Amino acid sequence: INELIQKRQLLEAFASIKYLEDETIAERDAEKYKDNPQEFVRKSKDVDLLYNSITNMIQSIVVGTLEQPTVEDTMLNSLVTLIAHEEAAHPNTGNTAGPGSDLLGTPRKWREEWREAINESARKRVQRVPMASKKEESFWLDLHLGFLQKQLSEDLLKIKLSVKKCYPEEYQVCDMYVEAFHNAVASHLQELSQRPLEFNELYTLLDWVANIYRSELFLGHPDLKPEVKTENLSLLLTPADWDKLKNDYITLAKGKIKSYFGNILRLEVTEKWEKEVHPEVKENLYHSSLSFDIQTIIGEHMKISGAISRSLGTKMLELCLAELHEFVPRFGEEFVAWSTAQDSPVFAPYFTAYINSFHDLVSGLERVFKVNTEELQKILATLTRNFTNIFLNKLRTKAQPLLKKILTKDWILVTERPDSLASAVSQFSEHLQHMREPMGQELLRDVHKYVVREYIMQVIKPRRKMNGETRQQVSEKMNQEARILNNMLISQGSDSDWLLPAIHHIANIIGEKKKDKIKEYVKELCQDYPDIR
Repeated sequence: INELIQKRQLLEAFASIKYLEDETIAERDAEKYKDNPQEFVRKSKDVDLLYNSITNMIQSIVVGTLEQPTVEDTMLNSLVTLIAHEEAAHPNTGNTAGPGSDLLGTPRKWREEWREAINESARKRVQRVPMASKKEESFWLDLHLGFLQKQLSEDLLKIKLSVKKCYPEEYQVCDMYVEAFHNAVASHLQELSQRPLEFNELYTLLDWVANIYRSELFLGHPDLKPEVKTENLSLLLTPADWDKLKNDYITLAKGKIKSYFGNILRLEVTEKWEKEVHPEVKENLYHSSLSFDIQTIIGEHMKISGAISRSLGTKMLELCLAELHEFVPRFGEEFVAWSTAQDSPVFAPYFTAYINSFHDLVSGLERVFKVNTEELQKILATLTRNFTNIFLNKLRTKAQPLLKKILTKDWILVTERPDSLASAVSQFSEHLQHMREPMGQELLRDVHKYVVREYIMQVIKPRRKMNGETRQQVSEKMNQEARILNNMLISQGSDSDWLLPAIHHIANIIGEKKKDKIKEYVKELCQDYPDIR
C-alpha cells in the first residue's frame, strides 16, 4: 500500500486501506482481539499511519500544483475523487474519536487538509519571492513588491485557467486560493511593517496597499475576472498597523519637507545671491521661483499622500504649512544677514522679487489648497517690514553723503554732477516699478517723499550768508536737480505730483532779491504746503 501511495496511485491505495480498516473493525466487533489487544492496537495504528501517508501525499500534491510548469489535470481529478470516496466511506456523524480510542471508521477530513494545503502553498509562494537587502539595493522594497505582484498574478491566472477546471464548483477553488494568498500577503506585509522603514519605503508600502493591491494592476486585472473577487477580502493590515505606518510616514515627512525647504534656501544663496544673478522679469514684475517651488513641494506631497487616504493628505498639508511657518523666518534671517553684510547690486531686485513671491505664495495657498493663511500673512508682514527697512536704510546710506553736500562750496561750484543724487536714488527706486501693486507704488511714494524732504532739510539748515550772485547760482542748481530728480521718479511710476513744486518754491525764494517777489513765493509755498507753518 505504501508503494501505491508513493506512486500517487491514491484511489487504489485508499481502497486497500479501507479494506484493511473494514476487516479490522469487523474483527474488533467479533471480539477477535479480546485476548490479544496489542494486535488490535498494531493493526489500528497501521491503518492510521497509511491514512496519514495519503494525507501527506494530498498536501504534497496540492502544494506542488503551482510549482510545476503545467498542471497535472489527471492527478487533481483523482484527488477530488479520492476525497469524495473518503467522505462517502466515513460519513461525518458528528462523533469524533475520544482520547485513547482508536480512529477506525472516523472521517479523515481530507477536504480540510486540502484547504490547509492551499494555505501552505500560498505561504510558501509568498515567502519565496526574492527580496534583496537594503545594502544590496536601495529600492529593495519596490522591487520585492513588484516581484510579489508578478508571481501572484501569474499564479492566480494559472489557477483560473488550469486549476479551476479540475475541481467541482462546490470546491470554490478560486475563492480558496484568493483568500489563501490574501492571508499570506497580509501576514508578510505585517512582518514588513514592523521593520524600521525609511520615508520612501513607508510610502511604497502604503501606496501598494492602498492603490495597487486591489487595482487593475494586480487583483483587479481584467484577465483575472470574474473568478478573482476582492469585495469580501479582509483588510491587508490591521487598523493599528495601518495607522502606525501612516504616523511613521508623517513623522519622517517632517524631516523631508524641512530638507526640501532648506534646499530652496541653499540654492537661492549659492546660485542667485552669491553669483549676483538678476531675477527674471515676467509681465514687468521681478520673478522669483520661491513661491512656485514651495507650492510644488506641498502639492506633490499632498497629492501622493491624499492618494493613500484623504486623512493622510490633510495631515501632510498641515505638516507642510507648519514647516513653512518655520522656514519663512529662517529664509528672512538669511536674506537679512546677506544683504546687511555687503552692498550687492542684486539686493534691490531680489527684495522686490521676494515681495512679489510672498504675494503669489499667499494667493496660491488660498486658491489651490484652500487653507487659512492668516498666520502666514503675519509672518510675511514681519518679513516684509524687515526687508523694507533694509531697503530704505541702504537708500539712505547712498543718498545721505550726496544730500550733505548741498550748499557746500563744492556743490555750489558745480564740481558734483547735477544728476548724482538722482542716480544714487535710482539704484533703488528703479526696481520698484517691477514690484506688485499696491506696495510698489506705496514704497515709491515713500522714496520720493524722503528725498524731497531730506533735500529741503539740507537747504534750510543755518549756514553762512551768501551774496546775490551765489544765491542765484544755488537757485539754478536746485531747480536743475529738482527737475532731474522729479522727472526720474515720475518716469519710474511715482504718482506723488504734490511733491513736485516743493524744491522749486525754496529755490525761487533763495534766488530772488526783491522782497515783494519773495513774499509771493512764500505765499505760493504756503498754499501748496499749508502745514509748513
